[in-house]
Amino acid sequence: MSSDIGVSPYTRLFGRYLREIGLPVTQQRETVADVVFDSEGHLSVDDIEQEVRARGARIGKATIYRTLDLLVRSRLVEEHDFGEGFKRYEHRLSRHPVHEHLICLECGSVAEFESPEVFGVESRVKAELGFQPVRHRLDIYGLCKACQDAGVTLTPEGLICPIETV
Repeated sequence: MSSDIGVSPYTRLFGRYLREIGLPVTQQRETVADVVFDSEGHLSVDDIEQEVRARGARIGKATIYRTLDLLVRSRLVEEHDFGEGFKRYEHRLSRHPVHEHLICLECGSVAEFESPEVFGVESRVKAELGFQPVRHRLDIYGLCKACQDAGVTLTPEGLICPIETV
């Protein structure tokens, strides 16, 4: 087990979770956790692996995947699938823990925004339907301004009937 000197408070929380479930706190797990907690972005496993290497650590992808699974299970990190064929990770203890996402279908950029209106919808659902919301997620897919300015357009996608109706 490593010393807590120089370890972020979020990584210490993760260490406490590991000890509670009977797993050791290793330098590799702490390094992966630090990379995620030090970022305000939505990191892929490749992004995390690059940053781990930039910090001089040698940690295999399998260890990164296992650590991310533990971080998600600890509820300190959220896993996102933006339809890119891989997952992205962001910590839930950021400056803006509750936010929505705008995902560009062309370049894959992800922008965050806050929407107080979503909380209004939650309140209305609770009042009208008796449903108790505990969390929400709003992902909006489209084209970012830079891709639109570059002339990118999208064709409408949807169900296509294989039977011709002539």
